[in-house]
Amino acid sequence: MNSDKEIFDLIAEEATRQKEGVELIASENYVSDDVMNAMGSVLTNKYAEGLPFKRYYGGCEVVDEIEDLARERAKTLFNAEWVNVQPHSGAQANAAVLLGVLEAGDKILGFDLSHGGHLTHGSPVNFSGKLYKTSFYGVNKDTGTVDYDAMEEVAIKEQPKLIIAGASAYSRDWDYARMRALADKVGALLMADISHPSGLIARGLLTDPLPHCHIVTTTTHKTLRGPRGGMIMMGKDFENPMGHKTMKGKIKMMSQVLDGAVFPGTQGGPLEHVIAAKAVAFKEAMSDEYMDYCVQVMKNAKVMADELTKRGYGVISGGTDNHSMLIDLRSKDITGKDAENLLVTADITVNKNMVPFDDKSPFVTSGNRVGTAAVTTRGVKETEIVRMVELIDKVITNREDEVIIDEVREEVNEMMNKYPLFSNQ
Repeated sequence: MNSDKEIFDLIAEEATRQKEGVELIASENYVSDDVMNAMGSVLTNKYAEGLPFKRYYGGCEVVDEIEDLARERAKTLFNAEWVNVQPHSGAQANAAVLLGVLEAGDKILGFDLSHGGHLTHGSPVNFSGKLYKTSFYGVNKDTGTVDYDAMEEVAIKEQPKLIIAGASAYSRDWDYARMRALADKVGALLMADISHPSGLIARGLLTDPLPHCHIVTTTTHKTLRGPRGGMIMMGKDFENPMGHKTMKGKIKMMSQVLDGAVFPGTQGGPLEHVIAAKAVAFKEAMSDEYMDYCVQVMKNAKVMADELTKRGYGVISGGTDNHSMLIDLRSKDITGKDAENLLVTADITVNKNMVPFDDKSPFVTSGNRVGTAAVTTRGVKETEIVRMVELIDKVITNREDEVIIDEVREEVNEMMNKYPLFSNQ
């Protein structure tokens, strides 16, 4: 066991980094022992192209049951009529949806990347911006919240076939009902990418997109606290409006279109060990303990936003409704890149991120994105959040003082060593 010393020493090094540091990257979290064990199981050995009970490989009797269980648990958790748990990531889930409902050159309307959107919502460097004609909506400059009036103007002008709700760096809830009314007005399908807040949505703490959006995608990590992976859902199945038909000439249901867009459209064999881990996470997410966790995530986020504001940091939109926030660092005369690199030296992990109407490049940025999902999993509560913000400010304020930064790192390590990563530690 562990005969590859070079690799396993590095894994041990990473485990130490995770254990001793403050993890504030909004898209990261820690999985349970059970999720980890499912991921590292013999299921990784099994190919299973196709859907459960309709495979192109033999020997799938067991994995069929596992994947079907994952689907049923996801349906229950999100109150969805149909799900596909096979996407390898959120990006893969989005790629499958776009492939399924669009033709190359069709128009999409997505959230501007520089305002908090995601690469797969139409960015020119991504497949979504290369294969489709894109237009964008953004946030109001004064409020930092989504400008739905401007969104409507763009939609009426451009007449997109698909409108995408959701973000990678946006701290407020969404008006899915208004977006659905707009989609109906221009004859578009509406997709919500809920990768970041999906766990909070599943437990009813944020607005549920499934009653309003034709299609919903998500990752299975982040606030959902499962393995890294993706999923596609629908609140209700419906006949596809694109006119795609079966071999017998019958209009396909949208579920059939999307299933085919995942496999064989964008992927080969699903990762059954990951799907098993997804199933474990879905069951965990239905527990009372997980509900308590979600509530604490949001409490911690609000405290963090308030404490940052008190210390003169700009929090885009003035606060947060979910687990995350986007910090404008221009008032502190430091770039997002420099702040990220500086905080890493104190074992505090954040990521650089553009802010709306940024005057710096995506490689430099004027902001940092932070979130409370990971530290809350460790057991951190409001008191520790206040101290974390104090330490962040101490590092940024004393950015040239290596002694102070070393002192902060020692305090961070001492603080986080009190909170285990896994239950067996």
